[in-house]
Amino acid sequence: MGIAVSGRRTPLSGGAVLASAALIALTATAPAQAAGTGPDLGVGALTPVTGIAPGGTFGLPVSVLNKGTEEVPKVYLSYSFSVGLETAETYSNCVYFRVNSYDERPERNEALCTLDQPLKPGVLYGTEKPLGLKAGADALYDRAGYSVSADEPAPDDGGESEHVPGTGAPLKLVERGEATEADRAAHPDSSVGADVTAVNTADFALTGAELKGTVGDKVTAQVKFTNKGPAWVMGERDTSVTTVDVRIPAGVTVTKANGFCTPVTKTHYTCGTSQSWVNPADGATYPFVLRIDKAVGRTTGKVSFAGPARPFDKNAANDTAEIVVETGEPATTGGTASTGGSGTSGGSASSGGSTGSDGGTDSTGGSTSGSSGSTATGGTTGSDSTTSASGSTTGGTTPQTGGNLAATGSDSTLPVAGAAGAAVLAGAGLFYAMRRRTAARKG
Repeated sequence: MGIAVSGRRTPLSGGAVLASAALIALTATAPAQAAGTGPDLGVGALTPVTGIAPGGTFGLPVSVLNKGTEEVPKVYLSYSFSVGLETAETYSNCVYFRVNSYDERPERNEALCTLDQPLKPGVLYGTEKPLGLKAGADALYDRAGYSVSADEPAPDDGGESEHVPGTGAPLKLVERGEATEADRAAHPDSSVGADVTAVNTADFALTGAELKGTVGDKVTAQVKFTNKGPAWVMGERDTSVTTVDVRIPAGVTVTKANGFCTPVTKTHYTCGTSQSWVNPADGATYPFVLRIDKAVGRTTGKVSFAGPARPFDKNAANDTAEIVVETGEPATTGGTASTGGSGTSGGSASSGGSTGSDGGTDSTGGSTSGSSGSTATGGTTGSDSTTSASGSTTGGTTPQTGGNLAATGSDSTLPVAGAAGAAVLAGAGLFYAMRRRTAARKG
């Protein structure tokens, strides 16, 4: 049964840097050794793990070769695994802890094991059985790996949680036989890592805003992106984990946009994230300050995800949202006098018109004469009305059609990082290398 590693910290936001590595770098590359100097330890390759369900266990096989000419009296073996993975078993000569997020890298789990046994030169070694790990509830695109060193690693620069000792039998290396030239070639470095892909989902969701104001008002639309889980998602290095496409409603102007949003046009923005990964229940909020320039009634803009498909997201119902602004009723372009009258003597104007003899009633504020009627003062014909603060008009009104919906197409959008199946996971070059501990701990 695995031990609990300390709770997850909020990832560092950095400033405007858009996220870090694809998946994680969990293993380090040892400093290069000059020929014939010091220990020369190498480890064997790992095979990617795929199709594992949350809660499922798997093993991390270990193969170590002392490629030097002298015996190594003691070895330190570290194994690392991303936040979607957990320990399935622990070892009494290992300590377990969490390395914090830093330098635009997500946090990770790590174990440091002290193997107080000599390694002969030219001999292959392996653990009695693979290192036990399992997929957590939030596993999706993860990574695990291990490294060996003749020196005790120093604490990680990102800071570490409390070290928790393991409780199982001690981890040991056993001899596998004399190494061949092929074995030497197969153990080139002192660290190695592999992808671990779980069968899981992550629900990316968008939330829009509904606002109300009058001409001249400034209102703030809080557009939100949320990962509803259950899995965490890691994107590619130096890219946003996803891109949010924002179309601004008609009749308003953006006076201030969020720092992670880039204008494509005055009414079209693309927004990224501060990191290349997103944990369950985390996401991003994009405030847009909007000035209402024109009363066009109820006007609507659209929010949507841009970029490649997200195979892990099975819920399309919350992939779009709206920004709705009630701007007040639109103004008219002038009133129109009616041509018909009631035919009664002394007919009155409906809104301030005067009574004309034998005249009809002017429906828009002025009266028309019959045989000798006159147009009343105060009635208007063809003049613009004035919009009051409440959005009502004075004088004659002829309502016009409200504002059009903003365009909903996607163009010139930012690259999208959201991990897209095997393509995201292919190749060790996509992942960070774990910062190598090189300095020895002091007693």
